[in-house]
Amino acid sequence: MMSGNGASMIFTTFPSIEAAREVARALVEAKLAACVNIIPAVVSIYRWDSAVCEDAEVAALIKTRRELVADVMVAIAARHPYATPALVAYDIATGSQDYLNWIVVSTAR
Repeated sequence: MMSGNGASMIFTTFPSIEAAREVARALVEAKLAACVNIIPAVVSIYRWDSAVCEDAEVAALIKTRRELVADVMVAIAARHPYATPALVAYDIATGSQDYLNWIVVSTAR
């Protein structure tokens, strides 16, 4: 194990698996992300326009370098079907050295 060395993970949700796949593929093809995990069948309960809503969504975990987080968020927002998508970034504190190195290599331009 080693420190995150600048790796980050971004969490977001989508209304469908198709929307998640489209954005995930674009991020990986552009080398903005090393990997995107798409997690189907998420139930979200939230407040929107003063009402409590419940919807089926798809979650996505995007692995990237910390210095690319802003670019990744801009790329997601540009393709995202929601007016206000959830975009939350977490710095990776610790992980396996091989995996963290793979993130760096996979996002090198």
